[in-house]
Amino acid sequence: MSNPLIDLQGLPPFSCIKPEHVEPAVDALLAECRASMHRLLEENSVYSWDNLVQPIEDVEDKLDRAWSPVSHMNSVVNSEALRQAYNACLPKLSDYATEMGQNERLFQAFRQIADSDDYKQLDTAQQKVIDNALRDFRLSGVALPPEQRERYRAVMQELSSLTAKFEENLLDATHGWKLNITDESRLAGLPESAVDLARQTAEREGLEGWLFNLEFPSYYPVLTYADDRELRRELYTAYVTRASDEGPNAGQWDNGPVMERILALRHEAAQLLGFDNYAEKSIATKMAQSTDQVLQFLHDLAERALPAARAELDEIRAFARDQHGMADIEAWDVAYYSEKLREHKYAISQEEVKPWFPVTRVIPGMFAVVNRLYGLDIREVKGVDAWHEDVRFYEIRDTDGRLRGQFYLDLYARPHKRGGAWMDECVSRRITRDGLQTPVAYLTCNFTPPVGDKPALLTHDEVITLFHEFGHGLHHMLTQVDYAGVSGISGVAWDAVELPSQFMENWCWEREALDLIAGHYETGEKLPGELFERMLAAKNFQSAMMMVRQLEFSIFDFRLHREYDPAQGGRVYDILQQVRDQVAVIQPPSFNRFPHSFSHIFAGGYAAGYYSYKWAEVLSADAFSAFEESGIFDRDTGKRFLTSILEQGGSREPMELFIEFRGREPSIDALLRHSGLAA
Repeated sequence: MSNPLIDLQGLPPFSCIKPEHVEPAVDALLAECRASMHRLLEENSVYSWDNLVQPIEDVEDKLDRAWSPVSHMNSVVNSEALRQAYNACLPKLSDYATEMGQNERLFQAFRQIADSDDYKQLDTAQQKVIDNALRDFRLSGVALPPEQRERYRAVMQELSSLTAKFEENLLDATHGWKLNITDESRLAGLPESAVDLARQTAEREGLEGWLFNLEFPSYYPVLTYADDRELRRELYTAYVTRASDEGPNAGQWDNGPVMERILALRHEAAQLLGFDNYAEKSIATKMAQSTDQVLQFLHDLAERALPAARAELDEIRAFARDQHGMADIEAWDVAYYSEKLREHKYAISQEEVKPWFPVTRVIPGMFAVVNRLYGLDIREVKGVDAWHEDVRFYEIRDTDGRLRGQFYLDLYARPHKRGGAWMDECVSRRITRDGLQTPVAYLTCNFTPPVGDKPALLTHDEVITLFHEFGHGLHHMLTQVDYAGVSGISGVAWDAVELPSQFMENWCWEREALDLIAGHYETGEKLPGELFERMLAAKNFQSAMMMVRQLEFSIFDFRLHREYDPAQGGRVYDILQQVRDQVAVIQPPSFNRFPHSFSHIFAGGYAAGYYSYKWAEVLSADAFSAFEESGIFDRDTGKRFLTSILEQGGSREPMELFIEFRGREPSIDALLRHSGLAA
């Protein structure tokens, strides 16, 4: 039987990839990697880029290219068989990574290259690959005595299985709760689009009436618009208790024990490597200089935002009391009365702007924005094999017609698909014997799908999310670095990786850009000026509350990993409460189990790194202020951002690149101004 994953050329043949292909392919490719490594070390005694680093990159790229579609399909078309195959491979891949990181001979070979005259002849990106590798050897425990090295390996193996388990529990819990409504009066207040989606969902499952679930396009409109307070409470309770010991499915997919074990193992791994805690280990690969610096940065922002956030919450309470007779509001009332207050103050709602943001206009408009900034042409390519009929495929070419990158776009929420929005790598840019390998990205969102014969209509928030993920995609695809280890987002310090994504969001608020991305789905009419003015007026509505919420998550994550004590366990809810007492304005009910679904830090790459969003927002706001000074479509400024930031990948330190673009170090002023918090 030929296995489509073993010798992947070009794009993944998604329709041919079956769960039974996964484990045999991974086994074969891991064996090839190990044999290759052994041969390279045996055949040479003087090591160089050409006889060691490049051949390792070649063989590991084959493994990466096979694993990428498997990992991606596990997130977007999850099935029991695929999940089993995926989980069977995680310990094997973890084992291989640790084994390579702890290979003493390989470490010495890289050190020999770093100490040689040849190193000085390598270009900056190649030197960075070698410097990063030496750092990563140390962070993999290469210097540990054999017994501790073995323990470290076992810890990493268990962690890879546990983080996957966390994500699975959350996926199952999210799709394990539904509410079928047959009494139409309970739908009062809900926008037509949400009602139509609920009807379409019920029909899909052969049910009468309307079916609601915990996917964001279904859950969010209920919390924001449903007049039925009991309905809001019911969905809120189900949503905030997912994968926990509370709520309607209490204990069924409980992530509590998983979180405790993850925290214990991370702490143990960090201590084995000589760090006091996991937060210290985390920042060893980041821009931030110390754990104190991170917390100081977060607390400073909290101090600036808290007074405004408290005032914003007081305003909601007063509005609910005076206008709606609600003496006391609960957590499931906040979004509802916030939306009512937004409409009252600015005569605007997310729902009102949706007709101006049909996908059929937003996507080409986004491409037009990129064209004006960087001179790039983006076209759809038909007939490309994908994992679902909704997926579209595009290519990016420069002014000379050269292919720069390609990407899959998967926009809509559906069963068996992980929630949220993300960009992931399908193929990395690198130079091979056969020439240049074009970078390919996956861009995934969970927007409301088209209902009936209308195109999908996006909220302005969803447009911002799309631009955010596309910013990550451009960082991956527009790189001009030729070595996989530091091309695109690879090797970029994690607290700088959000710079290109948050940077792109700014164009969603500019009139010139909105003329490209907005047009009424029925008439094509541009976004009316007075509607745009109302959007702008409401832009920073509750921005301080949003800021302290992000800071709550960031400080909680960082303290959780910095203060772990094996004698006391994770103290997850103790620490969370302390953080809330300090920086939160809304105290959720005692049954709220937010950490049980905090996959960014328990299953994603953000452990002791969630602060990166705020850290990079300082960079992105300051970078955008260069365009505010010169014109938002100024081609020279665009070219400078392209060449200084997007094209350089992880080949140089992010602060160096930022200074090259901006001419100075970043300042927090632009972020405060954009958030409406400037003095």
